[in-house]
Amino acid sequence: MKCWFPCSNCFSSTPETVAADNLRHGEQNFQNFRLFSYDELKIATHGFRSSNKIGEGGFGSVYMGRLRDGSVVAIKMLSVELESMRGEREFISEIAALSIIKHENLVNLQGCCVEGACRLLVYDYMENNSLAYSLLGGEQNRTTFSWETRRNISLGIARGLAYLHEEVEPHIVHRDIKASNILLDRDFTAKISDFGLSRLFPDNASHISTRVAGTLGYLAPEYAVSGHLTRKSDVYSFGVLLLEIISGRSVIKFDLEHGEHYLVQEAWEMYKSNNNLLQLVDPALKGDFPEEEAVGFLKIGLLCVQEITRLRPRMSRAVKMLTNEIDTKDLDVSQPGLVADVMNIKVGERQSSKSLFSKGSTSVSTRSPQSTTFF
Repeated sequence: MKCWFPCSNCFSSTPETVAADNLRHGEQNFQNFRLFSYDELKIATHGFRSSNKIGEGGFGSVYMGRLRDGSVVAIKMLSVELESMRGEREFISEIAALSIIKHENLVNLQGCCVEGACRLLVYDYMENNSLAYSLLGGEQNRTTFSWETRRNISLGIARGLAYLHEEVEPHIVHRDIKASNILLDRDFTAKISDFGLSRLFPDNASHISTRVAGTLGYLAPEYAVSGHLTRKSDVYSFGVLLLEIISGRSVIKFDLEHGEHYLVQEAWEMYKSNNNLLQLVDPALKGDFPEEEAVGFLKIGLLCVQEITRLRPRMSRAVKMLTNEIDTKDLDVSQPGLVADVMNIKVGERQSSKSLFSKGSTSVSTRSPQSTTFF
């Protein structure tokens, strides 16, 4: 089955997806969108050979491919779960979001393939993989990330989110901002990717109610408890990510002797201890960074993860903080919201073995943020 425009005849959708609203805006938004054949993409990836695989997650696998014109692309093959239709919903959401929005700091979707049960998405190839792989994949990787590179990546992510939250109409909340969803091109320009969980956000709405989705460690606690999604949920995730970029540490670490360590908690304790955030800066930088600016970035990260939602800055304000248009020296930081604080709170009635929060419910778990996205 082939079609030139994603529609209800091609996909099963629900009102919860971005697509349910976006696809009603018309075919003119898809002028630069290309429909690929399955055979074309199979040839490009040498039969989806394992050596061409460059990523894998709950959605399926990503392969590097070379098209007939010689261009290199990344091809995401989604796993369509027939029972839950999760893969189908994510496929539509991704197309709907990325086909109508363009920004330097958003990944570029070239097109898709829809044949039978096959659902594939074709993107520009990102030479430097993801932040999770390139920055957090080991100390040796981190040495290639100078302070200037980290600054530019942080600012790029912030600008991309500000565009989604405040410039696009209707606004878009990503819902899964994390290191593995930030891709880096050959110049280390940050590109926000994976819009499978994104939601439209009307300008006049205080929140929208959804099933809880996101990744442990990046998930705003108030959203985890209530299911009330706001743009400040993404702001929280950005704050966690900013702390990771500057510190070179993962959001959650585990060791047998001391158990789990939460980066947000460590940053908060250092801030309270005579504002000693400088200790958190990645030692891989070997002191080659502006101390005042680095501490300022860490403080901005803490401002974004504050427990009281209204105290978190909008993303446009966070951009101004990062570019020194707003001075953060005299801004007070209040206690952060932590997933650890809601370990015993239930948000429903039924636990799923596949997810941390599921259709009905579950208590918060403490599995690795790099391995689990939940619904």
